[in-house]
Amino acid sequence: MRPFFAMNLSRQIEPLYRELASVLREELQQFCPGDLLPSEVQLAARFSVNRHTLRRAVDELVLEGLVLRRQGKGTQVLARPLVYPLQANNAFSDSLSALGLRVEAVLLERKKRKATGDESQRLQLPEGAMLIELTTLRLLDEQPVSLIRHRFCASHAPALERYNGGSLREYLLEQSLGLNRTYSLIGARLPSREEAAQLLMPLHAPLLSVLTLSCDTAGRPVELALSTSRADRFQYQVAP
Repeated sequence: MRPFFAMNLSRQIEPLYRELASVLREELQQFCPGDLLPSEVQLAARFSVNRHTLRRAVDELVLEGLVLRRQGKGTQVLARPLVYPLQANNAFSDSLSALGLRVEAVLLERKKRKATGDESQRLQLPEGAMLIELTTLRLLDEQPVSLIRHRFCASHAPALERYNGGSLREYLLEQSLGLNRTYSLIGARLPSREEAAQLLMPLHAPLLSVLTLSCDTAGRPVELALSTSRADRFQYQVAP
């Protein structure tokens, strides 16, 4: 944890909690992602304000996605958003590893189920066809940032049965199945309680959702993936 520098509050131009939030926002530059802020008691004493005012100031930073309150641990500094290029053949792990980040993909669940009507249409499958769905959690420098649900026709089950984590694109290449992104639909919504817990984010903060269809080299639809990512961690760059 890095120390705050001493600063004075004027208490005149704007509400005190907003002025205090501005001071804290500036001083966050002295912290690294994952650092914990001093306790609210310590900060309130330092600025000679009551805890209610201090909490309102920190609430401003939470709403901006700069910090996250973690039950029993304190207020944690979050990393700034990363730019992720949405291109035809780029892979999540390769793109972010190139930025010097340690990328992990953990397999959370593997299941077989019937495709919905929309999934059948996008993957050009008969209605009610069986799918293999893999759910992965992506971590950057050990911090969870994205949940991805990968859907494949059940005919690809033999090729997927040995996948247990890591870059799925690289694994599929090893199975002689190279994929190119055909299109991506970008949206936003609030997380479910389960998603918020898995991604260590507040319930009121938005998720970025990206629905991506990927095809093989012959242009046949192979994978329909839905990623849900912390909006405070990602900015998607769409190539012209």
